[in-house]
Amino acid sequence: MDRTELADFLRRSRTRLAPADVGLSTGPRRRTPGLRREEVAQLTGMSTDYYTRLEQRRGSHPSRQLLVALARALRLTDKERDHLFHLAGEEPPRPGGSSDHVRPGLLMILDRLRDLPAMVVSDWGVLLAQNALAVALAGDHAGTNMVHRWFMVPGARDLFPSENHEQHARAHVASLRTVAGARPGDPGPAALVAELRAESEEFEELWKSHDVVVRRPSPKRFLHPVVGPLDLDCEVLLSDGHSQQLVVHSARPGTPTYERLELLRVVGLQDLSTGSLERLG
Repeated sequence: MDRTELADFLRRSRTRLAPADVGLSTGPRRRTPGLRREEVAQLTGMSTDYYTRLEQRRGSHPSRQLLVALARALRLTDKERDHLFHLAGEEPPRPGGSSDHVRPGLLMILDRLRDLPAMVVSDWGVLLAQNALAVALAGDHAGTNMVHRWFMVPGARDLFPSENHEQHARAHVASLRTVAGARPGDPGPAALVAELRAESEEFEELWKSHDVVVRRPSPKRFLHPVVGPLDLDCEVLLSDGHSQQLVVHSARPGTPTYERLELLRVVGLQDLSTGSLERLG
């Protein structure tokens, strides 16, 4: 681990970004350009003290998970992410397999979608990033696999009407089968398939049907515990190579769902005293 070069690279990467570049408000006038250390720490989920020690060449060896979070927070390109890993004494993620490094272009768009629920998802179901309204809509599940959650986590389906559960389940399985077939040497999707086939009878039955294309309900209905039912249109923007997807939900103006989504934007981003949003997790 090259502490000196790592500290310099982190500092330079931080100072080239503005708060608006990462979805943060600018706030009072700043004396120095770029993000503050505490803002980088906030974006990565680490303590400000630990990040400060990294920039001061005193930090302990960061984990691979932390390096991924830093690359995402600092909006690094693939080559810059690999350089970050090398400076930390780690091998970068292998090319051609699954990657949890969100494309900077997708993150840039996600940062600017403040009035619509939006998220970035990998092609095999890993929820890589969410904006605040997406968290208010469906809970904070960044870093989890949506296919695994659907079949293995009790209550994961409560946000959707029961009559739509089968179609959602089929869509999850079909998407995963497509990726597993295209990348048979990728350990991530392969391990997930093996686990779900062993642990979920429903998944095993759907896997045997060998579907690779199943349309999801459109619009998609959510049963939100605070603002009520939401019938949202779903648009998907694919990254280069289709390994990641930017998923955006919207409501048609003048509809009850549009009004409820506006209400969610106002109240759902606050820490409700009732704790209703916490139950989504």
